[in-house]
Amino acid sequence: MFTRRMSRPLRLALATAAAVSLTGGGLLSLSGTAVAAPAKYADDFNGDGYRDYAQASLGGSFTVTYGTATGPGTVTKTFTQNSSGVPGTAGDAGGFADAFGEDLAAADLDRDGYADLAVTDFTEKVSGKVGAGAVTIMWGAKSGLGTKATRLPVGAVRQRGFGKAVETGDFNGDGKADLAVVDGLDTAYVFRGGFSKAGTTGKVTKHRLPASSSDILEPAGLVAGKVTKDKATDLYVLGQGYRNGKMTLDAWFLRGGTTVKPAAKVTPINSTGPDYSPTGVVADFDKNGYGDLAVGDTRYGNGAGSVVVVRGGTSGPTTKYRLSQSTSGVATAATKNDGFGGTLSAGDTNRDGYPDLAVGSEEEKVGSAASAGGVHILRGGTKGLTGAGSQWFTRATAGVPGDPTAYERFGLNIRLRDTDRDGDADLVIGDNDYEQTSLLLPGGPSGITTTAVTSLGVWPTFPQ
Repeated sequence: MFTRRMSRPLRLALATAAAVSLTGGGLLSLSGTAVAAPAKYADDFNGDGYRDYAQASLGGSFTVTYGTATGPGTVTKTFTQNSSGVPGTAGDAGGFADAFGEDLAAADLDRDGYADLAVTDFTEKVSGKVGAGAVTIMWGAKSGLGTKATRLPVGAVRQRGFGKAVETGDFNGDGKADLAVVDGLDTAYVFRGGFSKAGTTGKVTKHRLPASSSDILEPAGLVAGKVTKDKATDLYVLGQGYRNGKMTLDAWFLRGGTTVKPAAKVTPINSTGPDYSPTGVVADFDKNGYGDLAVGDTRYGNGAGSVVVVRGGTSGPTTKYRLSQSTSGVATAATKNDGFGGTLSAGDTNRDGYPDLAVGSEEEKVGSAASAGGVHILRGGTKGLTGAGSQWFTRATAGVPGDPTAYERFGLNIRLRDTDRDGDADLVIGDNDYEQTSLLLPGGPSGITTTAVTSLGVWPTFPQ
């Protein structure tokens, strides 16, 4: 039995798993006229002070659920390219499945006090070219998303699979939100703010591995976060390489700053095979001031899986270490095709100041139920992530509703987010029913608990 795994959005996670926010007080123009401050939260699309939930999906759509003081509310809206004002044609992918909405990134791109949403479609037919790809900005407003949409200009882009992945961040440290996009060839683009509804952006730069490098990289995903100690957001490009006659999974570092500085070489993650839908997150797991990259390596150990952590340093990536179900303290044994590391999310679940890591193991056998799936929580601490004090949740865990079911793939998508704003990250778990529902397991002083598990009407594919 085969189920297509969701093309997992790769989202920014800082030490507390807070949203990216470029905040400030009320601003004045030179003429003295008041102008709006940037949105407090990068995903508050209607400016009401609550984080919203833009859920990436398959099949050419995405859904927004608006947040409340206690988490996701009941107001939702689904968008396709048939929605009013959205450019492009739904399903017009030249024989490919429509990828509109498979990756999303949020930020207040025009600094009007409302968060905006960048929506990718790497299959889009543009100017008669099949699979050229496009990125659409859905602009926020008091009524939420949907009042206006603008396609990202592509004058500087060699269009083939443009929009394979997208990320937001302040990559040059000027206080404005920028956009990073990769194509299906070999290039990462950084579009600097500000952005306008008319379709203008700041400077666009293109980044490829230098011609002198022996490495090859085909981009498949992006991860943004503060890796060094400066004020600019940094960027990792995850993708497929080729080394010693084998396909590989690699991470390429681009250091943010006035000039984005790409590393001359890639950081190897897996030397035995690629991951065409890689997942990663940046968080300072040891609180030393440098952000660490955690990447899922699901091919490790005959598919048992693992997580590779690349430590951050003064100028970027330094040493790395690996965690798996064979790591001391981690529940369950590592067995073939468990898929440990298939999904990742970071956040402080127990208020100790260290971010923890949620790790999906979607193909894990639970009892006699094949591929029933589950989620591990690995603790951050002075030594980084370890197996000490880790937690393990499945449908068989006391307090979790339902029973383990074969091929449910519980943990197919996960998110850690403080949904109720009480100071600790809660765990949202989805499976493969694609019904855009999930379970919420609340966080607390001892970590994730099952004392008050609730069902949510969202699927955990929203930006981190």
